[in-house]
This record gives sequence, C-alpha cells and structure tokens, in this order.
Amino acid sequence: MQANIPDPQQRKPIRRIVIAGGGTAGWMVAAGLSKSLGRRLDIRLIESDDIGTVGVGEATIPTLMNFHSLLEINEQEFMAATAATFKLGISFENWRAPGQDYIHSFGLTGTDHWMAGFQHFWHKGRERALAGDYGDYCLELKAAQAQRFAHLPRNGMNYAYHLDASRYAKFLRTFAESFGVTRIEAKIDQVQTDPASGDITALRLDSGTLVEGDLFIDCTGFRALLIGGAMQVAYADWSEWLLCDSAIAVQTESTGPALPYTRSIAREAGWQWRIPLQHRVGNGIVYSSRHTDEAQARAGLLANIDGAALTEPRLIRFTPGQRHQTWKGNCVAIGLASGFLEPIESTSIHLIQRGIIRLLQMFPSDGIHQSDVDEYNRQTSAEVEHIRDFIILHYHVTNRRDTPFWRACAEMAVPPSLRHRIALFRDSGRVFRTPNELFAENSWIQVMLGQGIMPAQHHQAADLMGDAELLAFLEGIRSAVNKTVLQLPSHQQYVERFCGVPKR
Repeated sequence: MQANIPDPQQRKPIRRIVIAGGGTAGWMVAAGLSKSLGRRLDIRLIESDDIGTVGVGEATIPTLMNFHSLLEINEQEFMAATAATFKLGISFENWRAPGQDYIHSFGLTGTDHWMAGFQHFWHKGRERALAGDYGDYCLELKAAQAQRFAHLPRNGMNYAYHLDASRYAKFLRTFAESFGVTRIEAKIDQVQTDPASGDITALRLDSGTLVEGDLFIDCTGFRALLIGGAMQVAYADWSEWLLCDSAIAVQTESTGPALPYTRSIAREAGWQWRIPLQHRVGNGIVYSSRHTDEAQARAGLLANIDGAALTEPRLIRFTPGQRHQTWKGNCVAIGLASGFLEPIESTSIHLIQRGIIRLLQMFPSDGIHQSDVDEYNRQTSAEVEHIRDFIILHYHVTNRRDTPFWRACAEMAVPPSLRHRIALFRDSGRVFRTPNELFAENSWIQVMLGQGIMPAQHHQAADLMGDAELLAFLEGIRSAVNKTVLQLPSHQQYVERFCGVPKR
C-alpha cells in the first residue's frame, strides 16, 4: 500500500478534482467541496442523463441539517425546491410481532441522572405501576403520533426531512455550479491509471476527451467504476447478517395529509417503506431473494399501497457491505460506490455527508499522505460497522418466527460487538456510545425496548426515589410533553405554510 504514495519531494498539490457520477452523492460532493474549498480547486463533475440513479434515498436523519448549515442553505428554499416534509422518526410496524408497533424517534426521552440514564427510572416506574410507555416521555415521539409539528425555540424539536431525491440533486447542482463547478455531460469509457503508482491519471469519455485530475471521487453508484474497477478494491459482503438483497420502488399519489414520520412495515420476507412528500408518496419493499421472488415481492408491494401508482415499479439489486478501503491512492469512493446498508434507518445520505466532511477535514492540499488515507479508512470502517450492527438489531431481536425469513433472522449468529450490546442492555439496562458513533443511547434504547428486550434490572440510583417522588418526576416530564404537543399545529398545515409547493 505504501508504494502507491509518492515521496514528499514527489508529491504534487491537489488542485484538480474530478467527480465521476452525479445523483445525490455526486452533487453533494460537488456542493461541499465547492462551497468550502472552491477558490482553491478546479472541480469537474461527469454524468450522463442516459444513466439513471438509484434515487430512492428520500428519508433522512437530523445530521443533514449540519451539512446544510455548513453550506449555508436556506431551509425554506431547500424544502420548497425538493417538495420536502418534516420527519420526527420512523414507525416500525409488525417488527417485534404482527400487530405490535413502536416509533424510533429523533428526540431525547426523559431526563438522565449523572449515574444512570432515564430508562432506569422509567424501569422502576414500570415495576411500581407508576410509568406509562417509554415513548410517553419523548416530545418528538408524541408529536409524531399526533401528526403535529413546529419549529420550537432553542432548537427544541429534533427533526429531519423526507425529500425528493431527484429534485435534491438538481437543487445541489444549481448550488454547486454557482460556486464554479463544471458539469460535463458524458459517459465514462475508460479509467486510465499510472503503471508505476497505480493512481488514476484521467477518465476517457465516450467523446474521446480525456479529463485529467489530481484527485478522483467515485460516485458511480453500485458500478464503482473507479474504486472497484480501476483500483480493484475488494468488497466485504455482509449478507450473512443482512439477508435482504433486493428492493422494488414505486411512487404513488398522496391520498391524505403527510405524516411526520417514515413508515417501515415488516412483511413476510422483508419490509415495506412509505415516505410522504408534499406532492407524492415514495413506496418500496426491501426483501431477501432467498426467501421470496421478484413477482411475489412486487405483488405484495402493489397490494399494500395507497393511491394510484405514478411510476412503474423499479427493481434494485444490491449486496449489503462495504469496500475494504474507501480511499485508495488518489481515489475516494463516496455513496453507493463505497458500500451499501439498506435504508431501514435512513443512513444513506448521512454516510455521503460523513464521507464529504471527513474528506474536507483531511483534504490533501499539499499531496496525499498515507497516514491520512489510513485514518480516513479507519474512521469510515468503524462508523459503518456501528450502523451495520444497529440495523442487524432490528432483524435479530424479534419475537417473529412465522416465516422462514424471520426464523433465519432470529437464529443467525450476530457480530460480537452487537452481541455484547444486547447482553449489556438485557442484563442491566445499560447502553454506551463510542466516540463519533451515529446512533446515540436513546436510539438503541428505543429499538431494543421496541423489539422486545426488557432489562432484568435497573440502576440503584432509581431506588433513591420513593414512590411519590418518582411519580412526580415521571408525571412532570409526561405532562410537559403533552402540553407542548397540544400547542403544535398539524404537520400538514405547518408544511403548507412554511414551504408549501403550489398544487398543480
């Protein structure tokens, strides 16, 4: 690996950036680099209108607001341009067992003590018949159930967005071009490399034109033309834990008010999504081809949609996993080219922006250093593995045994890192978060409780409260949440007022 990095005397400054591929990933990269370093860089993006994008990553998580803040994007303009709605969490329906639902919200639940999290006080309250559902103490969850939303003072409501991915790419294209990014309409015919170093030197287009560069960003999606093709970086296949390998997507007309949450509905061999936008609803089914076929999955999806279909159902095949390296030589893979984790927790766009921010933090202005490459890859692998474990949790911890798919999920051996988290929470109610990990303690708690794990005990700090004091503590939180929710307008009304797209 060291041979690919030139000696300091031979390193050349990085000035010419070539982004291979557009779509959400390509234009997010272009927007991030041009806004932050555009004055120092020549940035060109190559894409072809003849090559489609996956374009179904339409549910996001709150970290997207950090990216927009860095770019100084106006929220109302962005939401109007992408027909976006607000998202307070994800409703998991039938995952624990048929007929049992829960919401993984973006909010905090209750109030923690320095010795122990709120779940320990709630746990004692349940034992003493003093507490309601765990979600009763979370503002975002209760607002989602009530279909209400508003911006609150001091960022008092945690939220994300549902957005039209195709419109988002167009919005970011306009943004990036305003900062000097050049778009080249073409297909890539060949990736040329240096025989000595193995680095990419140029991309040959279908027109015969050579586009040379110093740093190449692979946003070519599942094809991974640069990182997988030219750089020959192998792929770690995680199908042993993540059984789903296919998806079918279809768009439908809206039939009612937009919900402020994503719906994830467990099916016989996978799950179905519903993502409400202002002008339509995004639908799809994620499934295991080992446990059902395309025709059955398609029929099951179309039998469970509301509203007329606006598009033909589109099949997407994928292998869950991650490249062994997402940065090799002078090539960085971002988006689907770097790996894929199914959209159950809406992490695809988050991983794109994390790749961009990490690249900006380690940008090789004076030439590529192997130490930066190694650290980039180490951080990326750790982050994706944490998300992988969180996704596996949803499938593995379940009471469902009604189909071969769910039995396989429940019986499979999970990674040791996840096995430890489950055992820790089951035994003691404790959770932990490693540095830079995406999902906070409350996310793990909501999903583990929702999937059916009840801790065997609680921290003794909760025993310092008598029944009267504990009841007053719990009721104070619950009543404050309910009072705030009742003051919120409906989500549909708020969206129409804040960023409504004119009806056609």
